[in-house]
Order: sequence, then structure tokens, then C-alpha cells
Amino acid sequence: VQLQASGGGLVQAGGSLRLSCAASGRTFSSYAMSWFRQAPGKEREFVATISSWSGGSIYYTDSVKGRFTISRDNAKNTVYLQMNSLKPEDTAVYYCAVPRQGSDYDSQDGMDYWGKGTQVTVSS
Repeated sequence: VQLQASGGGLVQAGGSLRLSCAASGRTFSSYAMSWFRQAPGKEREFVATISSWSGGSIYYTDSVKGRFTISRDNAKNTVYLQMNSLKPEDTAVYYCAVPRQGSDYDSQDGMDYWGKGTQVTVSS
């Protein structure tokens, strides 16, 4: 599985961005998908995850609840992260990843595949 994240950029606090992660392969719909982020000098942290197929199970880290929305379009082999009300502390490189089946969806050690990150910078 190859993952390509895009959509990052520079935005003012309070603004919005939508990240996309395009995946290769015919079985995208069978994968859960997660987003992580890594701020300068900090460890990579979990942001959001969406379950496979219809994406009926979604989880967020507390700091983004109510501001970020994860979704998927299986016809386009793409997962999205809509980010609203952005804050300077959201500044980070954002990565999409595929969780290993049966692993913890919020642990980077449980990911089978990673995409290259996309930089999000929020200015105050």
C-alpha cells in the first residue's frame, strides 16, 4: 500500500485546511485509516482514525474533537481530514497511516503503512 498525503499549507489561526491521503491498491475500503502528527521537538501523536468499509467508527484525540473531521471516499481511495478553527498548536507534519489489523488504532507502533507527511503551519 502506498499513501500520499497532501493539502497542507500555511493558514492563520481560526482558519481551515483539508488534508487528503490517497492510497494505492484495490482493497482500500477494507483498511482502517489513521492520521498522526508530529510537531517540532515532539513525538508523533495520534489525531484521528476511521474504520474500514463505511467508516462507521471514528475516534479523535481530545485536543481536536469538535474541530477536525475525518472521512473517507472509498470510490476515490482517499481519506480526508477537515481541520477547522485551527490553532498555532496544530502546527505539525501530518501523516496518514494504515493500522495493522487487530492493533491499537492510536499507536504509531500499530501502523503497517505510512505516507510521507504534509506540513501544516498555523500562524497566530
